[in-house]
Amino acid sequence: MEKHEAIKGKHGGCLNCGPRPDVFAPDMRIGVGFGMASLTRDGAPVFVEESGMEWDQLMTGAQAEALASADPDHDWQITLEGPLSGRTYQRHGPGLWALIEQNQGFA
Repeated sequence: MEKHEAIKGKHGGCLNCGPRPDVFAPDMRIGVGFGMASLTRDGAPVFVEESGMEWDQLMTGAQAEALASADPDHDWQITLEGPLSGRTYQRHGPGLWALIEQNQGFA
């Protein structure tokens, strides 16, 4: 399993929003509202945000960590693709989900 290099978060498409986080925190949600968000294990979806999901139905970083820590010898990634901002976090160790890719989203 390849660990990608961690990067520093930059601004997304909105300069008023500030830079994106360098790490995915336990209280963050895997969801973007409009776009696509997922947790994958070796590229296979474990959780995917579905249209119309409520905030409390979205998986948290802590829930993703609980799954990943029980099966750590895999490539676990959280992907968030929204308008004007997209990013991918990879699990780099216990409790550490590092930003490995950032883009301008799909719009």
